[in-house]
Amino acid sequence: MDILLSHSSGEPIYLQIVRQIRESIMQGKLVPGTALPSIRQLAKDLQISVITTKRAYNELEQEGLIDSVVGKGSFVAGGNQEFIREQRLRALEGKLREVLEECRSIPISNDELMEWIKLLESEGGHTK
Repeated sequence: MDILLSHSSGEPIYLQIVRQIRESIMQGKLVPGTALPSIRQLAKDLQISVITTKRAYNELEQEGLIDSVVGKGSFVAGGNQEFIREQRLRALEGKLREVLEECRSIPISNDELMEWIKLLESEGGHTK
C-alpha cells in the first residue's frame, strides 16, 4: 500500500492517510477482506507516530471502511458496499458537472454529448 505524505500541504498527516486509504477502497484498489499494515508497521513505514496511524485507522473504522480485530489486525470492511457505491456516485456526479460546464462553454448539445459517450464507450470495448 503506497501512501505519500506531504508535510507542507497544511492537511494533518492522519487525514492524509485516511483520505488515501479511503480513495483506494472507493476505487476498488483495496477490496473487502484486504489486510492493512498494522498500526505500528504503518507508523514505521511512514516514519510517523503510532498515535497518528491509530487516529487514522480509528477514523476509517468509524466511517465503516475498515474493521479492526484485536490480535488479528485491520481489514477492509465488506459490509459497507452501499456507502462505497454512494461515495463513488457522488464523485462521478462531480465529474459529470465539470463535463457539462465544459459542454456549455464550447457549446455542445446533449445529443452531441451522448454521441461522444457512445463513441468512446464502443472504442473502449465496453458496449452494452
